[in-house]
Amino acid sequence: MQPANLLLFTLAFAAIAYWLGYTRSRTLATPLGGIRHLKSLPFYYGARAALWCGIPALIILALWAGFQGKVIQTLVIGSLPQEMLPDSDGQASLLLSQISNVASGALPRNFADPAIADAADRLIQLRGQSQLYMNVLVIAVAVLTAFLAWLRIHPRLNARVQVEIILKWLFFACAGLAILTTVGIIFSVAFETLRFFQQISFVDFIFGTHWSPQTALRADQVASQGAFGMIPLFTGTLLISGIAMLVAVPVGLMSAIYLSEYANPKVRGVVKPLLEMLAGIPTVVYGFFAALTVAPFISDLAASFGIEASSQSALAAGAVMGIMIIPFVSSLSDDVINAVPQSLRDGSLALGATQSETMKKVVFPAALPGIMGGILLAVSRAIGETMIVVMAAGLAANLTANPLETVTTVTVQIVTLLTGDQEFDSAKTLAAFALGAMLFVVTLVLNIIALHIVRKYREQYD
Repeated sequence: MQPANLLLFTLAFAAIAYWLGYTRSRTLATPLGGIRHLKSLPFYYGARAALWCGIPALIILALWAGFQGKVIQTLVIGSLPQEMLPDSDGQASLLLSQISNVASGALPRNFADPAIADAADRLIQLRGQSQLYMNVLVIAVAVLTAFLAWLRIHPRLNARVQVEIILKWLFFACAGLAILTTVGIIFSVAFETLRFFQQISFVDFIFGTHWSPQTALRADQVASQGAFGMIPLFTGTLLISGIAMLVAVPVGLMSAIYLSEYANPKVRGVVKPLLEMLAGIPTVVYGFFAALTVAPFISDLAASFGIEASSQSALAAGAVMGIMIIPFVSSLSDDVINAVPQSLRDGSLALGATQSETMKKVVFPAALPGIMGGILLAVSRAIGETMIVVMAAGLAANLTANPLETVTTVTVQIVTLLTGDQEFDSAKTLAAFALGAMLFVVTLVLNIIALHIVRKYREQYD
């Protein structure tokens, strides 16, 4: 039974445990004169049985599914001859990929080393055994805990308190898991970044103006070990994101102001859904639009004025990206503006202010924190966009501020560096983690600046 099917089976068995606990509580209450003689409602007895049945089984399922791959890989690698044992994590990853391909049939056994073929058989055997043991253990735990929960039901049991305690710790665990995930991401990126800086100078990475992560074949090429200067990538990122913001923020914010303050309900009911439809269009469609329509149009328009423009440009990518981001700014700003109390508008109008003055002097300052949050979300969306940049701006890491030239961004290079089978010991692959760490720092700085702006200029009302 696959983990997904086993998960559904466990949830179904928890539902059965709920029904058994609910039924038993009502059965025990009948001789006593009804459910009013129970310490808790029958619902809580059933919920207690379901939680007892489901939570231990799901924990075991999650832990087994999470660690079985690593354990099996370790056993498979350990079964190889001594001369084939990998010397690094990168070699181990490539070796495991070859063994998995043989096990799945993607690579014919005749073209593989006999030791690799034997390891593939070992991999198939261990996967089958692990699947069997997992099924037996999860089902056994689910049945045993459900039976214990059913057996311990009695009229004086305060099931409601126990259910609330379990749910409280469950919610706490979910919150802790989210925090631990964030901490894990930070530490994993930081660890790989430190490994990168052990091979490449920090100063060269931060202040370098050339980006060529491919290891050169000759010593006379751009650095025999490649060039890892991040300035061209961040310049391209800021250039495209800035163009996108110049398009998205004015259009989105003005649209939100019109829809919330000036449009009648019928117009709002039509225009707002149409604007939000832009957010549902796949980014690859925007990429096609930018590459096939906007970029040639910009190139031809520039040529008509005697200006040289590339067929792939930052202006094309940024303009289309700005169109894509308009719903983020517009929808969030509209919701924030509508959340401003109507009493503030009424008081301003009663004092003789016009609707425009009310918007500028009262509503907008009150909504500024939320509007800044929407703009920050739009900036994050622009910085993280990849597909439009690949199709409309290209992959060339040019250090330029000319929006009519080809540029690339940090996220595009991260995807490029981590595409395909990679050896995580080379500076080329580790550079992706360094770029991610720098992008994280830049985003954090932008958030701090935006928070400072909000605290300085926002208006507070009683």
